[in-house]
Amino acid sequence: MAFDIDVIINFAEKDNEAINKSEAGWISQFKKFLDLMLYQVLGTKANIVIKSEFDGLTASNLANVGVLVAITSKEYVQSGRCLDTLEQFYKATAPSKVNRVFKVLKSPLTLQEQPPKLRDLLGYEMYQLDSDSGQMKEYSDFFSLEAEKQYWMKLVDLAHDIHESLISLSQDGAKAEVKNIFKRKTIYLADTGHDISIQRNIIKRELQRHGYVVLPNHTLPSNLAELEKDVRKDLDESSLSIHLIGAAYGEIPEGADKSIVDIQNSLASEVASAKRERKEDFARLIWISSNLKTASDRQKSFIENIKRDTEAQESAEILQNALEDFKNIMREELIESDERDFKDDFNGKSIYLLHDKVDVNEVRPFKEAIQKSGFKVLEPAFEGDLLEVRKNHIENLRNLDAAIIFKGKVNDQWVRMKVLDLLKAPGFGRKKPILGKAIIGSESTSVDGFKNQNLTLITGDNSRSLESLKMFLQDF
Repeated sequence: MAFDIDVIINFAEKDNEAINKSEAGWISQFKKFLDLMLYQVLGTKANIVIKSEFDGLTASNLANVGVLVAITSKEYVQSGRCLDTLEQFYKATAPSKVNRVFKVLKSPLTLQEQPPKLRDLLGYEMYQLDSDSGQMKEYSDFFSLEAEKQYWMKLVDLAHDIHESLISLSQDGAKAEVKNIFKRKTIYLADTGHDISIQRNIIKRELQRHGYVVLPNHTLPSNLAELEKDVRKDLDESSLSIHLIGAAYGEIPEGADKSIVDIQNSLASEVASAKRERKEDFARLIWISSNLKTASDRQKSFIENIKRDTEAQESAEILQNALEDFKNIMREELIESDERDFKDDFNGKSIYLLHDKVDVNEVRPFKEAIQKSGFKVLEPAFEGDLLEVRKNHIENLRNLDAAIIFKGKVNDQWVRMKVLDLLKAPGFGRKKPILGKAIIGSESTSVDGFKNQNLTLITGDNSRSLESLKMFLQDF
């Protein structure tokens, strides 16, 4: 099924007002970034059109649209024209087994504040929330560290999910054919507190890319009775539940005295016990953050109860370590056990040496040093059209074991974009963690702008830098 328009972005006019007249509005920026992301995952340029509340749309127009992205905000909810467009799109595209509406939250809204048609949809939160004050503010610098952690991660998710819908629609609603060498186990990945929602998202994306069905696949109800019903149903369908517990206690649903995080854990324990009696397989992985400095007394009590409850611990593995270590254990138990019969063409480790074309000669000694250390060197492509070059880059991001960025004649913005690509790598379908990241640069090069990225800085003349590089490689 071919569409006249692949994606319509529907929004309230006020949401695209630029803070600074010299800059594009929020919606215009969002459209530009989504365009780039969809190009990466689709391999072709999607036809994306932005339509504000004042742009005329008819039912016949909407019938020729693939998916609609609703930029949900207080202004959107208060716009009768926006809600009419949403209603018309549902009517024009019904019935459909494929998700064709995507809810992008430009600002925080409770479920009750959202239009009924959007409440059950998963939301892609594109706003900045201060974890201490709880205050929301819009991103003005889309390449800041905060934006890298939240905005871009959600954008990667949105692009992949739109891609899946468009592929399914192109096959007349049939599920896209995906090469799947694994058993499609169903995994319950519990909702988390706001402080580790990004980490949950990365794990979710990785599981999905390996063929696992991840639940819940919709927004959990805010009412206790409905919440428990939905969670039990999803847990019954699952063979494993994963619980990530950080410093935030989490939201408390209506009619409850415990948080959603706490309730999910309790229900998983009950389901595990019931499944044991029925001799059905069910396991639980519980990860507890080591950084609990900002945890409330109630959250600390919740965590201590988990550790002390020996009955609840049956069929559960509780780990309090670095999240990367936890993810390695998860991969070992889930992914690597499923893949053990499949071997890569290259059995050694691969280093992605990111450099610009202007630095081909300067980077050569470092490339040779990496090869002599026993590693396969992955390099960016400089020949061919833009699509081929980008595909090579994404394939390298999927397969690398470690990454080294060479900063020769390029500027800081080029380096920032490469660091950002490494941050987004899980969204491209990586199967393993990145073991290490380094930047080779001059004495003036700094990693202060990349805090929490675990970047090693290698500087000095060639002789000194090569020795530092060899020491960096010894860790792998």
